[in-house]
Amino acid sequence: MAAPGELTPEILSDFRKKFHQEEKNLLAQNVCTKNDPLECCMSRSNFEETNHVFQYKVMEAKPMTNQKNSGRCWIFATLNVIRIPFIKHFNLEEFEFSQPYLFFWDKIERCNYFLHNIVKTAKQGEKVEDRLVSFLLHDPTCDGGQWDMICNLINRYGLVPKACFPESWTTESTSRMNSLLTSKLREFSRELRSLVDDGASNEAIEKRIIEQMTVVYRIVGICVGIPSETITWEYYDKAKNHKSIGPITGLDFYKNHVKPYFNVDDKVCLVTDPRPTHPFGHLYTVDCLGNVVGGRQTLYNNQPAEVLLELTAKSIHQQEAVWFGCEVVKRFASKPGFFSLKAHDIMSMFGVDAQLGLSKADRLIYGESSMTHAMVFTGVSLDNKGKVTKLRVENSWGEERGDKGYNVMTAEWFNEFVFEIVVDKKFVPPEVLAVFEQEPRVLPAWDPMGTLAQ
Repeated sequence: MAAPGELTPEILSDFRKKFHQEEKNLLAQNVCTKNDPLECCMSRSNFEETNHVFQYKVMEAKPMTNQKNSGRCWIFATLNVIRIPFIKHFNLEEFEFSQPYLFFWDKIERCNYFLHNIVKTAKQGEKVEDRLVSFLLHDPTCDGGQWDMICNLINRYGLVPKACFPESWTTESTSRMNSLLTSKLREFSRELRSLVDDGASNEAIEKRIIEQMTVVYRIVGICVGIPSETITWEYYDKAKNHKSIGPITGLDFYKNHVKPYFNVDDKVCLVTDPRPTHPFGHLYTVDCLGNVVGGRQTLYNNQPAEVLLELTAKSIHQQEAVWFGCEVVKRFASKPGFFSLKAHDIMSMFGVDAQLGLSKADRLIYGESSMTHAMVFTGVSLDNKGKVTKLRVENSWGEERGDKGYNVMTAEWFNEFVFEIVVDKKFVPPEVLAVFEQEPRVLPAWDPMGTLAQ
């Protein structure tokens, strides 16, 4: 006798019969077994209707960046926004800030932050097998991040030109170093929890963390290189005049030569989380989410998607690019470069809509969606009523996709899959800014709004 719920031979036979009864399944099978199933679903008509022409565009910078095999999109997107006014002021042909410089400091600070969270949770009585500690141990040093985390790094270490701290093999392919760090951090976690269990003093615990961080610094320094205490930046402007700045620290370079044109503290992060339990107009944070001990909290000012879209258009119209975070894989035709709910006709191929069967709120609740990638808005188009129709997106995946690395996003796609934007305070209504004065509600560490852009 079959157990309840068992897939019996009779049930499987019925599956097979129903599959073969529809001839289009056989055609779809022939196509998809030889090709990328999602590429096979790409809508030709949507492709023909999509173009890379926009009414309003900010000044776009060169070269197109490429994060390669790393999860550094949040760093790339931030520096791509900052370099636009910097290039304009210094009259440059092209320019990149050093992504490896911030990556180095993030790894050092992130590991220290993790070890202190391990101590904190041990003192709270959390067991290793409890959900919080298990979550922290799962991926203690991933590459991803959030806006407030990049602000922590810039305000502490500043910025340097990429010529002064270039890429290494590891910065462009981070998994090997991350694996080494993860193993050591888990080992160090056991040591620290044992110290807490044995009643060690705070001084003894901090001393051990410093010893552990010496090992972390060694691993990161060997793989990435170690930034110099000061840099000298030599460059040519558009008129081919030779210029030089330095010797100067990265922090002073930011304060003196970048901050007057882009101050990260003048920008605010707004999110849209439509879950019924998370009402708009409220402030949130996520437990144990951050990268710098003593740094600022990661704060989420929750607003409707329409507000985020309106402020994005307003910012671009005033020639300011917009950092944003989204779910990147859904309804994205990466080769032609367009984000559209009509990008793929999954229904015609599979007979179901495999990516839009849930609402945005339910996709968050059921683990189907979260913010996984950060990019930059650089253009926008409006209809004759002033309503946003599409946006131009600068990615950090090189020039091979889209319009030499730029993509098109429809307003409908924005509403479904964008979760976060960063704009200047001057564009934000007072009642929205006032939300930042609230005491934030703390979400659990594993909440989807704590997902890090990679």
